[in-house]
Amino acid sequence: MPKIYDTVIIGSGIAGCCSAYALQQKGQNVLVLDRSAVAASGGSGAAGAFVSPKIGKGSVLQTLTNEAFEYAKSFYLQYFPKDFYQTGVIRIPKDADDTEKFPLYEAFNNTTYRKITQQALTKLGINNSDESFMFDEAGVCDAPQMCRAILEKVPFMQIDVERLAWDGEYWQIESSLNDSLTIRAKNIVLSTGYQNELFDMRYMGVKGTWGSRGDYVSSLDLNVSMHKSISVSANIEGIVKLGATHVKSKEPCKICNGQPLSSLFEKASEMVDTSDFVLKETFCGMRSGSKDYFPLVGKVIDVPFMLENYPKILRGAKPEIEHIPNLYICNGLGGRGFVFAPLMAEQLSKLIVEKQEIDKRINPDRLFLKWCRKL
Repeated sequence: MPKIYDTVIIGSGIAGCCSAYALQQKGQNVLVLDRSAVAASGGSGAAGAFVSPKIGKGSVLQTLTNEAFEYAKSFYLQYFPKDFYQTGVIRIPKDADDTEKFPLYEAFNNTTYRKITQQALTKLGINNSDESFMFDEAGVCDAPQMCRAILEKVPFMQIDVERLAWDGEYWQIESSLNDSLTIRAKNIVLSTGYQNELFDMRYMGVKGTWGSRGDYVSSLDLNVSMHKSISVSANIEGIVKLGATHVKSKEPCKICNGQPLSSLFEKASEMVDTSDFVLKETFCGMRSGSKDYFPLVGKVIDVPFMLENYPKILRGAKPEIEHIPNLYICNGLGGRGFVFAPLMAEQLSKLIVEKQEIDKRINPDRLFLKWCRKL
């Protein structure tokens, strides 16, 4: 007999994990599928997983990010406090130009913060830094462990999904490696990261950015996390995390030339004393982001149908958009996945369960018509 679920989520990174958890909290029978182990690959596996606000001059993206930060902070503290370390995060100007801009950012720091002087930074063991912002309520997650902790509460199965077939009532999940197993679901959520091979979703412009993170054994007395041009975590149980790189090349392994952490370690050494750092483990993965850097949360457009039935859409026509039945996405969270994921999952769960309209800032429909005009 086939196993039938309300919603199946494909992808076990932080976006998929949080989506499953939020839907289950609303009473849904859910299942998470991934071809690998939990957070074994992709951006969540290599994330530095800092949970901190965004500074800037009040852009729409900054506002959304900081809304997500407030939600994520409360979510992790309430449900997964063992895997969220509220160390505080110091945001340090990355260069002289950034130092001049920091006073302009203050008017838009709508989360609790305090200024910290160069002298105070020196006392903390932080070198070569100018006056900075300290966000005491921010912190860092253990990225893979957070995903595992969430999926301890949500059903998970390791399956390589090769095809999804809609029969008018349910989605059927097909995998050649699991012919004897039949899984059906009323809804599908795609949280597949930078890989989107199941449907035509080119209009979303999902792109991958390769990132590497290193965990170092150290006795350094460092009880606060920081971000300059890279992130350095507090010393948590003898481990300091350095992360993460941002490599946009299609062949990132050739660029790093076997030394994915060299630039991270060099920059970290300018900030803190790394003399006793011993590399414990290297994490590498491809994080996914959208073309406009906003998350992608909502329904998926039936692209072949739209292009075939409304050819004038290529010349600027604006017909009513047709979506694929009961197919959703929570993806493209970029380098702030652990900040965005809890709120984006909550928004998605309200769309699926309560039929609440999705926030326009994150609705993937925003990208479709412009994409069509460029074809």
